[in-house]
Amino acid sequence: MDRSRCTGRRAGGVILSLVKAIHIAALVVWCAGLVALPLMLSKHEIGEDQRRYARLRVLTHATYSYIVTPAAVVAITAGTLLIFLQGVFVPWMFAKLVAVGLLVVLHAVIGKTVIAMSERRGSFEPRSSVWMLGGTLATMTLVLALVLGKPVLPSPVPDWLESPRERHLPVDEIPT
Repeated sequence: MDRSRCTGRRAGGVILSLVKAIHIAALVVWCAGLVALPLMLSKHEIGEDQRRYARLRVLTHATYSYIVTPAAVVAITAGTLLIFLQGVFVPWMFAKLVAVGLLVVLHAVIGKTVIAMSERRGSFEPRSSVWMLGGTLATMTLVLALVLGKPVLPSPVPDWLESPRERHLPVDEIPT
């Protein structure tokens, strides 16, 4: 067997494994942050003393800006790379991407709350963390179920778009 072909396949497998590991590690950090931040934000109270406010504000801001957001970017980038490396263009993957989009929206809502808490010291009380946590955990569960279950979902594309119709193009200029 040709040694260069064997080495190439092994290198591709190592790259795939490395990208998967990066993706999973970044997902763990991102998801943990999406759970922890609403809990941290719920500790803010109207009229709290300056010392306690400053400590929570720095902690929530640093967690969101320097840990959770970079983890989200790495997770999404590695996940996108995995889609192309593995060629997974199936309906369950598109459903998963919609769920990941919802996680991004929840990430933005949490970020908006972090900013609101820092700009309106003592006059802003965040909504109950139950809604953010519930939405985040439900979406994470959906993503996990789609990835692990890989359900057979019907194609959202109509049949007439997937098969040739044996008709001529409506223009005379056909590229050759």
